[in-house]
Amino acid sequence: MKIIAVGHSLSLFLLVSYLLCVGWGSVTPSSLHMHPAWQDLLPGFEFGTLTGFLIGLVESYLYGWYIALLFVPLFNFFNRNSSA
Repeated sequence: MKIIAVGHSLSLFLLVSYLLCVGWGSVTPSSLHMHPAWQDLLPGFEFGTLTGFLIGLVESYLYGWYIALLFVPLFNFFNRNSSA
C-alpha cells in the first residue's frame, strides 16, 4: 500500500467531511450543529470565525496524514506474509 495515495485520500476525505459539517452548521438551527464536537477534536477551532475555520481545514488535512503514517506501515507489516 502506498503511503502517498492513502495520505492524500484520507486527508481529503476528512477535509470534505469537515467542510460539509461546517456548511451544515451554517444553514441549520444551533441544535443540529457539530461545532461542539469539532471544538473537542480540533484544537483552536472556533465556529463562526475565519481563523477557526482555517485552523479546522489545516488540522483536518493533517489528521489524515497522521492516520496514514500510522496505518500504512502497520498494514504493510501485517500483510507482508499474506498470499492473497
